[in-house]
Amino acid sequence: MTALLLLFACLALGIVVARRANPPVGIVPGINWWVIYVALPALVLDLIPHVAFNAQLWFPVVAMAIVFAGAWLLFGLLGPRLGWSRGRIGALILVCGLGNTSFMGYPMMQALHGQPGLSVAVVADQLGTFPLLASAGIVVASIYAGRSPNAGQIVRRILTFPSFVALVIGIAVGRLGGWPDPVHGVLAPVGATLSPLALFSVGMQFQFRLGQGHAGGLAWGLGWKLLLAPLLCWLLGRTLGVGGLVLTVGVLQAAMAPMISAAILADEYKLDPPLANAVLGAGIVLSLLTIPLGNLLLPSN
Repeated sequence: MTALLLLFACLALGIVVARRANPPVGIVPGINWWVIYVALPALVLDLIPHVAFNAQLWFPVVAMAIVFAGAWLLFGLLGPRLGWSRGRIGALILVCGLGNTSFMGYPMMQALHGQPGLSVAVVADQLGTFPLLASAGIVVASIYAGRSPNAGQIVRRILTFPSFVALVIGIAVGRLGGWPDPVHGVLAPVGATLSPLALFSVGMQFQFRLGQGHAGGLAWGLGWKLLLAPLLCWLLGRTLGVGGLVLTVGVLQAAMAPMISAAILADEYKLDPPLANAVLGAGIVLSLLTIPLGNLLLPSN
């Protein structure tokens, strides 16, 4: 409970500071830079050597792919029938197909399930969500914006991203027996800065402005992201014999709020940015209720 209260406090503090404290220009990009390029790689380097890769760890990775592919299929078929623009369809595929599995997923899984839950969350994010954002996300954004995706840029983006490099190094170090204690003593506290700073940053970027005609897209988008997609992942996991913490964290990561980077990507490609940001803001607020509630309904170990 204390860990969850800390997360809510950091999120609320970010919202208050952004609106009342006149923070310095560039504070959000600066915090995000630290989280992405320092804290996240340190956390991955520290955790991955201790992860016991077992036969069930395919599930959180595949669950992330199901969420994205399902969003593409659903909104690709539904959008034209509802008269949505290509920009609106592309925006919903991005923000409702990609979850906030690092900035919100890591701290929430750590708060709910400790280091074991966080380790599974890292697998879901680094082997599932991030490669999807850097590959299929760019492809979708390009298609619905009428551009051509660059395959070389996509591959380079994945292979050179700091936390992906850290993942590869962490796996190799794990095979060699893990880090010496002094290295762990450096990586652990640096990685621990991710949770409070990430939630503070999410709070500072929070906004919710529902424009005219956005209600339908918002309802369909969050209905898929927060309810239907995790339910589908849970059914798949149960059917194929996945259980315990791997099932729980995989489903909860599938149910995580929309990804901030996906909304930024929608904005960059001019894919209905007002709707993308409305879905992002509403999803963040609702997920603070739906994730703990879903956790109560799932196995804890």
